[in-house]
Amino acid sequence: MVGFRAGDVPPTATVKFIGAGTAACIADLFTFPLDTAKVRLQIQGETISPANTGHGPVKYRGVFGTISTMVRVEGPRSLYSGLVAGLQRQMSFASVRIGLYDSVKQFYTKGSDHVGIGSRLMAGCTTGAMAVALAQPTDVVKVRFQAQISAGASKRYHGTMAAYRTIAKEEGFRGLWKGTGPNITRNAIVNCTELVTYDLIKDALLKSSLMNDDLPCHFTSAFGAGFCTTIIASPIDVVKTRYMNSAQGQYSGALNCAVAMLTKEGPKAFYKGFMPSFLRLGSWNVVMFVTYEQLKRALMAARHNWVTPL
Repeated sequence: MVGFRAGDVPPTATVKFIGAGTAACIADLFTFPLDTAKVRLQIQGETISPANTGHGPVKYRGVFGTISTMVRVEGPRSLYSGLVAGLQRQMSFASVRIGLYDSVKQFYTKGSDHVGIGSRLMAGCTTGAMAVALAQPTDVVKVRFQAQISAGASKRYHGTMAAYRTIAKEEGFRGLWKGTGPNITRNAIVNCTELVTYDLIKDALLKSSLMNDDLPCHFTSAFGAGFCTTIIASPIDVVKTRYMNSAQGQYSGALNCAVAMLTKEGPKAFYKGFMPSFLRLGSWNVVMFVTYEQLKRALMAARHNWVTPL
């Protein structure tokens, strides 16, 4: 009897959902301080408003300078401010974005064995938009927590659930979906670059027989995908972060936020936080995709053992 190998059987939709959500949460635990540093650098230089009170006196320089300043001024826990909302976001967002990617890709190819770049792009944009629509409130709360200074008595939000209630009360339920437009745009870019690049790099490595479908292949594909995505997505990511963190009425829209950044701070403002963004996205991709591939195999092996009688 031939032994069962998890890679021989395509993973089920449930395996993809559970695997993607769990892997994304694990990746977030490792990379969250870099994400927080990215947010602080992205909003630095912005006009002080009720939503980001306290940022004026604090100056951040570089990714490691930002992290060390936060630890010195606010304590080590500040690096994980907003983690609960971040994990909520990843569990819902990644489950849809990554868990449905293969299925949506098959839908666009109509069952054909040939998968073109157009089908990959459409699948990435579709799953990204669906994921944003579901997870936007968690993203808003995450960014608000990461942006606020944790030291002192000026904290606006004191708990994840309280933050949801405060935003809904002060800004209406629409406030929880603030920045959905730029976030969908950003995630369309991220998906089209990240998932498609990962897919293409992995396929190229396998078809050329340079690597087998194992850990080194997943690592190389994930790192390449993270590098390409950071370069393309940084400008819209900065606009998204600032607009989501802005006080009610500060900007009339995402475009107004982008124009204000350009006129007041110049084009370089769109690449604020580039280094932590690259380090975070690159390392997040490596941890997430490698963990996801291994979890898929483990879950499929466990499923096989469960349904197959001894």
